[in-house]
Amino acid sequence: MGEAGMGAERFELDEATHSLATRLAYLPPEEAAAEIAEASDERSAGALTLVTPATALEILWELEPEHRARLAAAAPGGRVDGWVVESAWEEGTIGRLMERPLAVFRPETTVGEATERLRELTRRAHIVYGFVTDADGRLRGVFAFRELLFATLEQRLAEIMVSEPFALRPELTVLEAARDVVTLHVPAYPVCDAAGRLVGMVRGRTLFEQEAIEISAQAGALVGVDREERLATRWPRSLKFRHPWLQLNLFTAFVAGGVVALFQETVDRLVVLAMFLPVLAGQSGNTGCQALAVTLRGLTLGELEDGRHRRLFVKEAWLGLLNGALVGLVAAAGMFVVATSQGRPDALRLGLVVWLAMVGSCTVSGVSGALVPLTLKKLGADPATASSIFLTTATDVVSMGLLLGLATLIVR
Repeated sequence: MGEAGMGAERFELDEATHSLATRLAYLPPEEAAAEIAEASDERSAGALTLVTPATALEILWELEPEHRARLAAAAPGGRVDGWVVESAWEEGTIGRLMERPLAVFRPETTVGEATERLRELTRRAHIVYGFVTDADGRLRGVFAFRELLFATLEQRLAEIMVSEPFALRPELTVLEAARDVVTLHVPAYPVCDAAGRLVGMVRGRTLFEQEAIEISAQAGALVGVDREERLATRWPRSLKFRHPWLQLNLFTAFVAGGVVALFQETVDRLVVLAMFLPVLAGQSGNTGCQALAVTLRGLTLGELEDGRHRRLFVKEAWLGLLNGALVGLVAAAGMFVVATSQGRPDALRLGLVVWLAMVGSCTVSGVSGALVPLTLKKLGADPATASSIFLTTATDVVSMGLLLGLATLIVR
């Protein structure tokens, strides 16, 4: 017999633990939680494994998160499946937002019994829905107060509830959950684990407020501003959030500067090119940022399912090529005018170099704008985090490298 099984047997054979479990099964959750607080973590955890999962969960919701974490660790076999501990859920998930569902009933409960219980519960909290679970805590239905008004006192909740209701999963991110409920706007949503057990509820207002915070944080994440930073954040903490990304940006700027250094002889010979280096970098950077914005929006809205990545790359490459060709004509004309005014005989070739470099850099930057966030997501990172820093590096290196490299080859 494994260690977990031995632990379970020891709890079952312990008379004091069995006695505590018997009391927990018949006490209201608040009184049962008080009994738990007076017993040791090992005995309390063992007793909770002897009652039904639904009863255990009702009692656990009455305890502080730290106490629930200790009980989950002390339970036979480690963390017990279905025991909710906030620390088990990552930041930004529904598990961190959910509340205890107070109005939980059994299918056989009558309308009259439920009404009496709701009169008491509504004095303690704002309740809009009642949840119906079986003995194992699995969600079987949901009912609103209006169903109680049109039912007789003798009817069972199983007769008036909405069976197989929609429910969220605690591991969903806020944006994923908001996408799932976009056509289902209700005051509260039940939250169930993989086995269908009701582990909490999240209010619609809370969900959409958090979604607004997540979306507003994306703009800052693009340039290395942490999601936790607000206007009221003190400057030392803001410095800690921002400075590492600026150091990374400085390193990537050195990479772009190294590209220019490789063509130092060309720059010395064709000084006029220095005037157009920021022009190409700016135009290709804007092209990449447009592709980046569309890609992040697609990731947020779930539009980039498997198989659509190639379509995105092709589209952004084509748009980059067309935009590069059109703005490249204007930039090439500008180079031709400047070079001619300086009396250079190679003005036409310099204009051709600028046009080709603009087309190539805008095409590459468009693809990079789609590739950077997708790569970050595949690596398990936030796709919005500092994407613009990596994108800027790619566009600067490509635009400057193309302009100076083509000038080296074409203009003798």
